[in-house]
Amino acid sequence: MPYSRDSASAQADKLSGIVEESDLYEGFSPHVETSEIKVLDFYNLPKSTGKEPALRSYTEIKQLLDQGKKRDVKSILRENSWPINSPIRSQLWPTLCAQHNTKPPMVEGFYWEMVHQVFGTTELSEKPIMLPSFVDATHCLPYHLTSTGRSVADRIVNVLGYDCPDITYSPVLYPIVSILLHFMSEEEAYHCVAALVGSKEKVFINQTKLLHEVTWKTVMQIAKKHTKNAVAYFQRICPGVKLERVFMDWCWWILAGLPFQHLVRIMDCFFHEGIKVLYRIALVILNLFHKECQSNNEWSPDNIKNDIGNALVKFCKKIPVSPAKLLHAAFSIRGLSSTYISRIFLKTEMLLKSRSVLNTGNKTLVKSRSSDNLPTSQSQVNIQMMSHTLTIREKVHHTETCRNLLFTLWSWLPVRITMYQPVLLYTTEEHGCSLTTFYVRVEQHEPTLMMIKTCNNEVFGAYCSSRWFERNVKDDKGQRQAYFGTGETFLFSLYPERAKYPWVGIENDKDLGHASELFMAADSKMITIGGGEGQAIWMDENIRFGKTDSCKTFNNPPLCPSGDFEIRVLEVYGFVGA
Repeated sequence: MPYSRDSASAQADKLSGIVEESDLYEGFSPHVETSEIKVLDFYNLPKSTGKEPALRSYTEIKQLLDQGKKRDVKSILRENSWPINSPIRSQLWPTLCAQHNTKPPMVEGFYWEMVHQVFGTTELSEKPIMLPSFVDATHCLPYHLTSTGRSVADRIVNVLGYDCPDITYSPVLYPIVSILLHFMSEEEAYHCVAALVGSKEKVFINQTKLLHEVTWKTVMQIAKKHTKNAVAYFQRICPGVKLERVFMDWCWWILAGLPFQHLVRIMDCFFHEGIKVLYRIALVILNLFHKECQSNNEWSPDNIKNDIGNALVKFCKKIPVSPAKLLHAAFSIRGLSSTYISRIFLKTEMLLKSRSVLNTGNKTLVKSRSSDNLPTSQSQVNIQMMSHTLTIREKVHHTETCRNLLFTLWSWLPVRITMYQPVLLYTTEEHGCSLTTFYVRVEQHEPTLMMIKTCNNEVFGAYCSSRWFERNVKDDKGQRQAYFGTGETFLFSLYPERAKYPWVGIENDKDLGHASELFMAADSKMITIGGGEGQAIWMDENIRFGKTDSCKTFNNPPLCPSGDFEIRVLEVYGFVGA
């Protein structure tokens, strides 16, 4: 039975505060077993005295989002403790998820067309549906869904697997689908999770085994710094248990352990801010558990030392703080900025990839590697035929050299990007020397690979992590941001030297200052990559002349000896499907 949008909207705006008991389940969708949902004591609050500010309505939040006031929305979501049964979520959650959608809006009925393609019918099967391989069968958490609701969740993840074949491992996807289904229809839940999966700006759901591993190792590294005493305590009482085994299950402390009331409030913030919300919650859980271990015999060292991971989940089920206090503690953690988290994440990813590349000074030796993540044979042929930057006349045959340079470059890319096939977006040989043309052909693609060949035959460039269109994006004050991009951006040199120059933040957990984060900048007159006491790459509007210097962002030497260069060829590659 689908929702009535009009009635849901009216209910969402009408409700402000704790509802009467007769309305206890009005916020839930039809495929929820409401009798299983128990309102915790935290919600048995005194009646409002009239002094407390009323909870914000959906209409107010939607207006702020339409005005681009995302920080105001973030504050509201963190502070407004809508009760578990509030109808606001039937509209709030779809709207929050939709803002992350990077694809054109789906036409009405498109989801049901995909259902028909996958199953041959839109009727819900009474037989169990085989789940995609990316689902973790041990954590298909249904929460309070009815048997029909569970079948609907099964169908959604199957359709998502059909529509997004690049998802290879995503254990948290099923629980998030289940949570969404508590407050909306099947079609709406699909649109929400598809937007989260396709998000480019923020990370919500990991989709490969590598990124899943990078994430839990990132949480472990952050915990060692921000919950130092708790981590030291667990290591001391459990000397035979590897810390890695505990943190591998970090997301299940939250998704499988916390009461549903807590989880729903966390999701209010998660659907707006992304996975960093879960990082913060995990740190609070560790600190709370550490305190309880010291004062509560139930969590004494003798009781938890043999299975601390399971003990953490059990603790979460009885967590001694309200959802509001849990969130307040999470967002009060200092020094846990998005930039810091990104730095740890990228450093961890690089370390996991280190088996692919050996760095010896400025020169880089490439190990033999599986061909699984190399461009297809046809793509390799296309690049070799089209590329002028990779064609270097040496003593060896130039085609072989082109292949070697291509494979070296490929080994430096983030692993997830090597799943996509490269395509030439722009070349001065075919499209002319104009920055305007460059933007028209390149600005909406993310990421891009920029390669420059000088008139002296030097070949160097940059992997640019963000869209060049971001040069037009304005901040909260209406000002264009001078620099943009992320720490995944890196410089490289291919000829005569082969070397990669990653972001300095990957090797250093400390705040290195503003100069270390000057990744990309552009306007109608120039393009710049890297900054701080010099620009790693600068090109003029005619894409004819440029200069290169050492800079603080990448700690690189000048990419050509003279510093100034004349451009013979500029090529920019994108990645199909990225």
